[in-house]
Amino acid sequence: MIKILIVDDHQIFRDSISLLLDYEHDMEVVGQASNGKELLEILKTIQPNLILMDISMHEMGGVETSHLVKRLYPKIKILILSMNSEHQNIIGAMEAGVNGYLLKSAGKKEVLMAIRAVTEGSSYFSNEVSVQIVQQLTQVQNPKKVKVGEVLSSREIEVLSLIARQYSSAEIGEKLFISARTVDSHRRNMLDKLGLKNAAGLVRYALENGIS
Repeated sequence: MIKILIVDDHQIFRDSISLLLDYEHDMEVVGQASNGKELLEILKTIQPNLILMDISMHEMGGVETSHLVKRLYPKIKILILSMNSEHQNIIGAMEAGVNGYLLKSAGKKEVLMAIRAVTEGSSYFSNEVSVQIVQQLTQVQNPKKVKVGEVLSSREIEVLSLIARQYSSAEIGEKLFISARTVDSHRRNMLDKLGLKNAAGLVRYALENGIS
């Protein structure tokens, strides 16, 4: 059972999402909060598997909240669900360590798919968000392509490319004819080599270096 805590400053949105998720056999909404401060109080007594959170909220927004949650409760997954598609907020959320970012224009099927993917250890960034990230990084940083063997092995770059395209470990294993455990091993090795903390960091590294 995926235990979910919803954080959004609009009661009607929280209630609507809660109702949507209650119909799923593998999901349970265990709490609601209207901002980051309320969330931190709730987390003292309730430990969800995943926090579904807006980015723009009064009192304490999603980026600041994500930084604190990831520091205090590193095992909890965070999936942003927001109307906000501004570059700085998306990049800020990724730097805070969120596991995924969706726009509220996403349909029910994509929201459920993202929740399950993130809970299983993958990252999930909607197509609209990925395009925004690529455009911003290209304009600001003009990244160089990674040369095979320079930092990562050719196999690691293959795995990283599929991670950036939102495939799960099992799906990557099927495509590359290796086990999901081997995929996870490559993932850990890349995090160590690149000095990154999570899958979101890997996605950003892939985008910055033209790996897709």
